[in-house]
Amino acid sequence: MISEAQFQNELQLIIQNGIREDVGDGDHSSLACIPATAQGKAKLLVKDQGIIAGVEFAKMIFNYVDKDLKVETFIQDGTPVNYGDVVFHVAGSSQSILKSERLVLNAMQRMSAIATKTKAFADLLEGTSAKVLDTRKTTPGIRAIEKWAVKIGGGENHRFALYDMVMLKDNHIDFAGGITKAIQKTNDYLKANSLDLKIIVEARNLDEVREILESQNVHRILLDNFDYDTTRTAVALIGTQCQTESSGNINEKTIRNYAECGVNYISSGALTHSVYNMDLSLKAI
Repeated sequence: MISEAQFQNELQLIIQNGIREDVGDGDHSSLACIPATAQGKAKLLVKDQGIIAGVEFAKMIFNYVDKDLKVETFIQDGTPVNYGDVVFHVAGSSQSILKSERLVLNAMQRMSAIATKTKAFADLLEGTSAKVLDTRKTTPGIRAIEKWAVKIGGGENHRFALYDMVMLKDNHIDFAGGITKAIQKTNDYLKANSLDLKIIVEARNLDEVREILESQNVHRILLDNFDYDTTRTAVALIGTQCQTESSGNINEKTIRNYAECGVNYISSGALTHSVYNMDLSLKAI
């Protein structure tokens, strides 16, 4: 996984680009009618229900725009919220609050939706040993906050990007000339470049599972689009030799069934690519 320093850098890049995109050469609506010396206060109002996420990120945005803005937090990240709840107050320069508003809302609405969906999936796994994972099916440019939201909702992060884990999927295997060749070439590459990266290999059927098990240094086998019976058989074959992960056809109706097959992880792109933003607003008070 990426380091904390790398992750924090990704967050700063999101903020910098978000403000650049939204403000450009100036928030002329505010500049036109609000004095530079004007002070104000606003509240983050919930107009929906679910799991709130992005409070700490909002503080980072406010601090980036104006270090003198003060945030008083009433509800922390990961907390269930309902219509009418007030998450925080922000006080200081009225122009700075307005400059921050859209990026704060866009980020928090998206993050809260992801956290809410993740919490629903995680709750369905209660009592099993399986954990829900996100994927790289994220919105370009804001992956860091989407994966952060998954963690807030009770899920776990898969690899962050292409550089922090090796994942040999069907196309890698086919281009490399088969499973065994792909794994051997990968082990040789990691050794030659002094890289300490975990290897995950996708299996499309039980024969591929058996072939993967004949190779060395495989951290996890990804059981892609297996039905329940085949998943149980694969889990029994693999035993404790490496971790197991189910993917494909994962939704609210199937996730518990896959967990009960005994897999360690269940990955779902739906956590980040199929959500509806939570309704939030920033209102002057």
